[in-house]
Amino acid sequence: MKAWLTIGLLILSNAFMTFAWYGHLKFGEMKWFNKWGLVSIVLISWGIALFEYAFQVPANRIGFRDHGGPFSLIQLKVIQEVITLLVFSVFAVLVFRNETFRWNHLIGFVFLVLAVYFIFKK
Repeated sequence: MKAWLTIGLLILSNAFMTFAWYGHLKFGEMKWFNKWGLVSIVLISWGIALFEYAFQVPANRIGFRDHGGPFSLIQLKVIQEVITLLVFSVFAVLVFRNETFRWNHLIGFVFLVLAVYFIFKK
């Protein structure tokens, strides 16, 4: 149960992180948004990223072995990185329709999944 809760919280965290880091690039298409300066954009992104931390910190705390969770610190980090790539990929395809994934991207993702496999191997 703690493993699934950790993964779910990491997915939510990464959705907010991706939106905070890359969402403003799409908002540039809106005329009202282009009038705002970089400092305003940073503050908005920071506000969105606050929600990332609201999910990330509990996910790591619940999932970490020293707090009764099922994962080591290294396993948590690798899980988080793979989730980041998956969330980003979905975001890029759905929000930035001009972005395409090529075979080399797929091969890179396969290597990352293999990294997860080896990190969890005893």
